[in-house]
Amino acid sequence: MNHSQPFESSPRIIEIMDTTLRDGEQTSGVSFAAEEKVSIVRLLLEELHVDRVEIASARVSEGEFASVQKIAQWAKKNGHIDRIEILGFVDGKASLDWIAAAGCNVVNLLCKGSENHCTHQLRKTVNEHLADIRSVITDAKNRGMTVNIYFEDWSNGMRDSQAYVFEMMDELRHQPIARYMLPDTLGVLNPSETKEFCETMVNRYPDLHFDFHAHNDYDLAVANVFEAVKAGVHGVHVTVNGLGERAGNAPITSVTALIHDQLKLKTNIAEDKLYSVSKVVESYSGVRIPNNKPVIGDNVFTQVAGVHADGDKKKNLYFNDLAPERFGRLREYALGKNSGKANILKNLEALGIEVDDEAAKKITAHIIELGDKKELVSPDELPYIVSDILKNGIENQSIKILNYSLMLTEGMRPTATVKLSIGGQVYEQSAAGEGQYHAFSKAMYKIYKSLDKPTPELLDYVVVIPPGGKTNAYVQTIITWKFDGKVFKTRGLDVDQTAAAIKATMKMLNMIEKGNIPVINYMQLP
Repeated sequence: MNHSQPFESSPRIIEIMDTTLRDGEQTSGVSFAAEEKVSIVRLLLEELHVDRVEIASARVSEGEFASVQKIAQWAKKNGHIDRIEILGFVDGKASLDWIAAAGCNVVNLLCKGSENHCTHQLRKTVNEHLADIRSVITDAKNRGMTVNIYFEDWSNGMRDSQAYVFEMMDELRHQPIARYMLPDTLGVLNPSETKEFCETMVNRYPDLHFDFHAHNDYDLAVANVFEAVKAGVHGVHVTVNGLGERAGNAPITSVTALIHDQLKLKTNIAEDKLYSVSKVVESYSGVRIPNNKPVIGDNVFTQVAGVHADGDKKKNLYFNDLAPERFGRLREYALGKNSGKANILKNLEALGIEVDDEAAKKITAHIIELGDKKELVSPDELPYIVSDILKNGIENQSIKILNYSLMLTEGMRPTATVKLSIGGQVYEQSAAGEGQYHAFSKAMYKIYKSLDKPTPELLDYVVVIPPGGKTNAYVQTIITWKFDGKVFKTRGLDVDQTAAAIKATMKMLNMIEKGNIPVINYMQLP
């Protein structure tokens, strides 16, 4: 049987094992709390429909043990315990005791997939190592556990001594092992080698279930998964957002899209949940998703060139199979110096705003001018800009900042005095804060509180410094707000970070005052 053909009359289902909580947590600086781990497992199994999850390594710590116990309790209650897996070691009864005490019954047993590791790390012969492995497998089977085998450093094993790999396999193929997992432990493989090595394993042992586990050291993890699946492996290992040791693992988002679109095969993954789960893990891990990360990055469904927006109006000329709606997202059209009138009109259409040609030209010119100054314009701000261009802006704003003073003194809390005009009435307040912007906000909100006016919740505050490195370069402050159940962003541009934040804040106040909060492109928080 030739397993190298990607297209079959009845597309096979590729099994997806997520290892965010085991391999992914080995990302430098990432550590999930027990409650976060239970939350992530629930999302992976019940929202995304991942087939299996690897949640920990045995014998790591008391804290890890307590987390695994909580996950196991939840999994048993909800019928998922056989989908929960723990990395165990060839250490006699120690790992199995730990896993059993934690309440789990699937062990991913780590053995040596290369002769170098066996000889120089274990200092054992292949027969001695095999005897130890058989002993652990027998013990696990007597406990009613399911055993999968990890061949650590298998990629180098196939490069350096395939005879060793085959000797291991020829013995272990007769053992009660559910899956044989082929990791590129050090991320050294290229697609050609991945195809060759996986085909060798699949063709030599056609009746066994093989998983492929990629690392991204050469930025080839997804490409290697592509070749492994083409070669006939039955399952692949992934992490959310590509978290993992060193350069990370293959990301579940790209792998899912690759299998569905490029290989025309199936998984059980619910694509429309990928984005929301990725954002939750981003929040828990503290590792931000790059703007250009496929499928889930902020920019990947944003058309920048005006000609693309025009083409999208004419039979979707610039669409591909990666429709944002598949992943619970929307297509956006960037507003900047490359915007054409078609981009502007697309955004206005989404907001339900109609303008004539003359107004559209003015709006386009203004956005291009802002882009030349390195200021990005979001769809959230478009109603504000439209209002400004149509002369309902600066002079007709309901809320204006007349003056403000910020004071920073060594050894003392920063203070701010703010003078606002609201509906033609002038109000002034002072406050101290933890920083200059915090002091400004407290003074401003004092005014709002005295008027019984509602204020939003600040969710995120990001400062972006344009490239160039000049001391007088502009900075852009991007603030994410939540008001009336809606999440939106405003931006301010200035040479001073705090002044930029104040500009963004005044935009927010006027958007709320005029009811111009966008009704698209926001995420309802869980």
